[in-house]
Amino acid sequence: MSKDEGGRNSSFSEKPVRSRLRRLVDWINLTGAKKVHSLIDKVYKRKNLEMAWEKVKANRGSGGVDGQSLEAFEAQLEQQLERLQRELKEDTYQPLPVRQHPIPKRDKPGEYRVLGIPAIYDRVCQQALLNRLEPIFEPIFDDASFGYRRGRSPKDALRKVWQEIQSGSEWIVDADLRDFFGSADHEKLLALVAQRVADCRVLRLIGAMLKAGSYGRGRLYPTERGTPQGSVVSPLLSNILLTPFDREMRLRGYQLSRFADDWVITCKSAAEARAALEVARRILKQLGVELHSQKTRIVHVRYGFEFLGYKIKRGEKKLYLPENKIRSHVRTGALYAYPKEKTIRRFMDQVRQRTKRKVPLTTQELIEELNPLLRGWGEYYKRAHVRRLFHRLDAWIVHRLWSHRYKRWRTCGWKQLPETTLYGEYGLVNLVGLIPSLASHQV
Repeated sequence: MSKDEGGRNSSFSEKPVRSRLRRLVDWINLTGAKKVHSLIDKVYKRKNLEMAWEKVKANRGSGGVDGQSLEAFEAQLEQQLERLQRELKEDTYQPLPVRQHPIPKRDKPGEYRVLGIPAIYDRVCQQALLNRLEPIFEPIFDDASFGYRRGRSPKDALRKVWQEIQSGSEWIVDADLRDFFGSADHEKLLALVAQRVADCRVLRLIGAMLKAGSYGRGRLYPTERGTPQGSVVSPLLSNILLTPFDREMRLRGYQLSRFADDWVITCKSAAEARAALEVARRILKQLGVELHSQKTRIVHVRYGFEFLGYKIKRGEKKLYLPENKIRSHVRTGALYAYPKEKTIRRFMDQVRQRTKRKVPLTTQELIEELNPLLRGWGEYYKRAHVRRLFHRLDAWIVHRLWSHRYKRWRTCGWKQLPETTLYGEYGLVNLVGLIPSLASHQV
């Protein structure tokens, strides 16, 4: 085995790593699994289409460029599914462009992030395709990948990174991909799909989805690169495209953790981190993916880095946290994690939107609207070092409710609704109450 720049064993036996990278076609099918030759008939199978519709219906959402709603589609369900089955069988299906829906960026006034909303008809087709593709590709995905996979979550990725840092890998390659979902190379993506799927009609179907384009501001925008906006197939396609990257980094001995386009590499030394970053850059370039130079860095854990909404940092001072609630024997130099500032601001903005004076809800109705947000956010961060933060947010949320009650209904909020009543009778979610009492702390 040859050695790479970091002194690690390479997957090449004849030539050094520096000479060439693994061929694209060698990456995706290393298991030696056979190709799937007949797949389209399983995609348009009536039972599969019905399952796809139930999933689309459960996910809700608005209609696409054709203006058809979920209710209108369901009213003609039999005709719509028969039509879709016929078009897929006869290879005449053609997806509509997605409807552009601009969303203002929170931290950048005047700038917008464009979401894509496919038509309901196309959504059912995409889900039917996903139902058949997922079992084919899931077995070949690498253990370094955690995003959009059943049985894997952001917490699993965070736990892996946490354990690697605790074992001594304190140098972090903190990287960001430049417009990954909007810049994916169609040709290379289809080449990777073709390594496992030999059905040319399925490949044409995926190609048609990739090239469907988008419609907004009265004009049609073609899509020469990128995965379909708003498509349920896009996460799977993104994992397919980045599987070569996951595999090659692991084969070279690097500790990669990736969730969609968000990934980090933990290393024992700065030299190893520099070598890992250089290898990663070369592999991604071959896949047609570009690193964001301004958002990619090598950093020691004592300076902190952000991953999946958390900031992870080696503390320089003792953490003043109750030992019986978060962790015992907290000491100087302890590793800790907490929500990043951007995440906290976004959460507070969501609470503000729901508790504005103009919101015509009673306090009970307002709490019922708030609780899913509070519970979801709190459950995600409850195992971090958040006791002080959660105390502060709980007090702030209570004051928001009192303020809404006074300004909206001209009644004295805090006298008529003390905290005990809000948390007890009204059932307001208490963030601090979500924190488990742990003997040993894990992210």
